[in-house]
Amino acid sequence: MTSRNGYFPGKTKAKRSAIIAPRTAQETQIAAMPRQSRAARQALAKTPPLRVGGDGLVEGADRIMRTPTEHQAAGVAFKVARIYLRVSTDEQDLTRQAAIVESTRAAGFYVAGIYREKASGARADRAELLRMIGDLQPGEVVVAEKIDRISRLPLPEAERLVASIRAQGARLAVPGVVDLSDLAAEAKGVAKVVLESIQDMLLKLALQMARDDYEDRRERQRQGVELAKDAGRYTGRKANTKVHERIVALRSAGHSIPETARLAGCSESQVKRVWALHNQAQA
Repeated sequence: MTSRNGYFPGKTKAKRSAIIAPRTAQETQIAAMPRQSRAARQALAKTPPLRVGGDGLVEGADRIMRTPTEHQAAGVAFKVARIYLRVSTDEQDLTRQAAIVESTRAAGFYVAGIYREKASGARADRAELLRMIGDLQPGEVVVAEKIDRISRLPLPEAERLVASIRAQGARLAVPGVVDLSDLAAEAKGVAKVVLESIQDMLLKLALQMARDDYEDRRERQRQGVELAKDAGRYTGRKANTKVHERIVALRSAGHSIPETARLAGCSESQVKRVWALHNQAQA
């Protein structure tokens, strides 16, 4: 029998804790908070169950200490991540995106931004990627599904891209690339130099493999086209007439090439090509 306040007669607090039922994960987190963080304790106790919202972002109990204020109130180290997603149009992408966001938050990160775009990883001028790099703050982490989501560029260009991320004081967290940055930060002397060298070597290897895969795909595609041409079965890619019409309409209305590309959802080179063909047809 317990007393009204939960104490067992004749038992100390230490012994009593071993007798009562174990706490839930949420109760354990609340109990671990400093006593002065009452607001954070109450907020966590009221946190709703995990769910995925209409925008594909994870909400609910998974986002423990999800804001800077809650992190500080709980005395928890504040880790910030920005997620970069190079996407296509299929439904499977939405599922993968939600999984990446969920796993990042489950790892204890506050997600400061999610950057999505449909663009080739072999291009360095990706608008959302550049915007993300501009938004980065020291100590933040860039999260991506795979290294080829960040870059399929030739190695020298890929290294410059990674250097621009590091120049902001941020680092990459990508599956398949071992992250030794924490160990390197704590190490000294020769050990620090060795760890940093290994990290750079692993990253270079991953970037080169991403580029090699891209070039292999291009070569197989080229060979397939050549075989189809020889067999008389290749007709080329069909033009997207709706996009072409929108490009012509936007350019005719006075929009610049960059504005037209953004509004039509295509590349600037496609805008230039379609507009040139339109002008030739009108001549």
